[in-house]
Amino acid sequence: MTPAARVQAAIELLDMVIDGARNQGAPADRLIAAYFKQRRYAGSKDRRAVRDLVYRAIRYCGPIPRTGRAAMLALAQADEEIAALFDGSTHGPPAIGKNEKPAIAGTAPDWLVRELDQSGVSGEVAAAMLGRASLDVRVNTLKADRDGLDLPEPAEKLEAPNALRLAAGTNVDQWDEYRDGKIEVQDHGSQMACIAANARGGETVIDLCAGAGGKTLSLAAAMGNMGELIACDTDRGRLSKLTPRANRAGAGMIQTRLLDPKSELEALEDYAEAADLVLVDAPCSGTGTWRRKPEGKWRLTAKTLDAYARLQDELLEIAAKLTKPGGRIAFVTCSLLDSEGTDRIAAFLERNEGFSAEAPTVPLGNPHGLGIRLDPLRHGTDGFFVAIVRRA
Repeated sequence: MTPAARVQAAIELLDMVIDGARNQGAPADRLIAAYFKQRRYAGSKDRRAVRDLVYRAIRYCGPIPRTGRAAMLALAQADEEIAALFDGSTHGPPAIGKNEKPAIAGTAPDWLVRELDQSGVSGEVAAAMLGRASLDVRVNTLKADRDGLDLPEPAEKLEAPNALRLAAGTNVDQWDEYRDGKIEVQDHGSQMACIAANARGGETVIDLCAGAGGKTLSLAAAMGNMGELIACDTDRGRLSKLTPRANRAGAGMIQTRLLDPKSELEALEDYAEAADLVLVDAPCSGTGTWRRKPEGKWRLTAKTLDAYARLQDELLEIAAKLTKPGGRIAFVTCSLLDSEGTDRIAAFLERNEGFSAEAPTVPLGNPHGLGIRLDPLRHGTDGFFVAIVRRA
């Protein structure tokens, strides 16, 4: 592909990404994979170059653009080399017209920028949300020790006691250490959330929104494979991925339990007021993961954000009924919005006088409201809010 043809391919893909964002269609990474599956003539360098253009344009544009061409024109305004490729050549984009309007640059749509600003997220902190993510792994202490682990490539030790950072794009899933369950891919911020939960051996722990089990595996290692750890989710497909991961990690104490939405307590009635710890890694807007999924800023609506807040309230109420006297709830969202963080904890405490917030004990993170917050600029992690509430 010529450089101009790469720009045209990026424009076509951006049209698909924009349509997907407007209509809740497939995410950008899946669209890009499907696009090149049908265009096998494109080499690996072409695919990388086009992918980079697509994500650069997504990160650069604030409100959702009208078209992929408008998005790429916005990027061309900031990059003369890209502007020069609008040359009308074969397979390239037509020349830029005098009256063409590029998309608007910015962090996110205006309404979402206001929400972030009200949550104390602006300037450099907001810009960092759209940077490039690192590749972090957690050493699985059920099988290995960070100081004694010899990896194929150099890794930086991080503040979390079992965290390592590798060069972005490292294919760790091809390493023996990964296949043997000695390491798991897990963002440093996610590891901090698990440290804050402070799961201990012999406890009864419920991971209420386990998904594919990344945090569940971290809890199992912290518990030394001792006690009860029940991983729950309403998504059968995601939960089914946990068992093979647990087997690989040597985490034999994990039980899985599929829940029906709105009937979670019935499925967990044998654990009513029995849990030492309930982890609520709640579904959320994912504003803290824009480094990995930048088009998320275009897919979120105010209505969806309100729905997430209501769901988070419901999950906290379920967790309260599962927590034994003296037990605790760890509430985690990968969001930097207060409406999905400290506001939810404040509302929970108003409804539940028998609970109180306590400061999470972690080596990284800034106090924020009734919990702590991690963000890409200050901490080099995905964005997270973490709070601990304890039952009297």
